[in-house]
Amino acid sequence: MHGMKHSLVTIANLEKEKIEYLIEMAQEFEKHPNRKILEGRVVATLFFEPSTRTRLSFETAANRLGARVIGFTDPKVTSSTKGETLKDTIMMVGNYADVIVMRHYLEGAALYAAEVSPVPVINAGDGANQHPTQTMLDLYSIYKTQGTLENLNIYLVGDLKYGRTVHSLLMAMRHFNPTFHFIAPRELAMPEEYKLYCREHNIRYEEHEDFNEEVISHADILYMTRVQRERFTDLMEYERVKDVYVLRAAMLAGARPNMRILHPLPRVGEIAYDVDDDPHAYYFEQAKNGLFAREAIICDVLGITLDEVRGDRTIIHV
Repeated sequence: MHGMKHSLVTIANLEKEKIEYLIEMAQEFEKHPNRKILEGRVVATLFFEPSTRTRLSFETAANRLGARVIGFTDPKVTSSTKGETLKDTIMMVGNYADVIVMRHYLEGAALYAAEVSPVPVINAGDGANQHPTQTMLDLYSIYKTQGTLENLNIYLVGDLKYGRTVHSLLMAMRHFNPTFHFIAPRELAMPEEYKLYCREHNIRYEEHEDFNEEVISHADILYMTRVQRERFTDLMEYERVKDVYVLRAAMLAGARPNMRILHPLPRVGEIAYDVDDDPHAYYFEQAKNGLFAREAIICDVLGITLDEVRGDRTIIHV
């Protein structure tokens, strides 16, 4: 039974069942990441905004499933510098590829692309708006480490104002009765619209400016983000906060045994290197989970179902 082809633009409208379904599919790909299920298919990666990490993750996912990859990594080398519109680029590439993975610097670009594209579009980040595949790998990581997505204490730390990963995660978790703790400098606090979203969806949250051993001792998930210097109008203010929101191994003494530290990467200093060897650290495994989550998403948007993945006989045993 083939599923419907569809785009993935935002995590906000994914139903609970769909999230759980994609997690199950990611589990199948984790068991057997190398297959030929997409042999003969072409995946296009259009990166109007550079992001080596996300692009390599998608290209690896496509390659491990047997697809071919075309695309560009830097808009400076594309016809968009000649004035070609986004629509024309999408229409052209849609003639060549079976699915388009796109990152763009403008909010809303992915939705627009999905509306004009003849093939499914996967949003790999549009401005400060959404990064749904990051959210899927975050959810998969939370599920793997906690054994559930339900009733968790999730602490979001750092840049909660501009961090699209925390905004997407917050919306996706609405199905699972979380309690959020927002820990941020005043300049980078969780925007009012997301607090309103929490109230509308009965999501509990607390806000803190302090970040210390005591505050994080009740966390199940500690989700770190980088505090970017360019977000501060007052550099004195940046100097004041930049060390406050750094996680060090000594702060983990009172942490719960099940607590895991997530970070969308790259990190710039908000997690000290002495944390890497701590059993609570999970950010590199989290990045690896991105492969399985993205394999699941590519197959799903192409209409390949979980039953087909389970019955797949093209597994390559390494």
